[in-house]
Amino acid sequence: MFMGEYNHTIDTKGRVIIPAKFREALGDSFVVTKGIDDCLIAYDKNEWNVFEENLKKLPTIQKNNRKFVRFFLAGAAEVEVDKQGRILVPPVLRDFAGLEKDVVLVGVANKVEIWSKERWDASATYDDIDEIAENMAGLGIMI
Repeated sequence: MFMGEYNHTIDTKGRVIIPAKFREALGDSFVVTKGIDDCLIAYDKNEWNVFEENLKKLPTIQKNNRKFVRFFLAGAAEVEVDKQGRILVPPVLRDFAGLEKDVVLVGVANKVEIWSKERWDASATYDDIDEIAENMAGLGIMI
């Protein structure tokens, strides 16, 4: 399970350090793709295979299903961790997520989110957490 928040920088070549705790679970290579919240998502190969199988099950006769599948698969890339613990984020994914300098890596259960610090700071507001918690209770999630 991934958890925690780590601040790093992305260098001019597009390389970012993956925290050691995340590297242990992600392995030497893993998949990075677009995330719905203008961030990137990193999946270990097993989680990616499960996600990919679920995408394959969607009936592509429906336009929204085709768009959904394209969104995640078109920009997806398998990345490898180098000896310094970094990955090279492809330019298309860097542009999508606005990764320029300061980066935040966030563990979110079965995946790692990679955010530009600016976007993370803007989105990580929890003024409505009471309302969200009430809705989660309806799904059987209690704190």
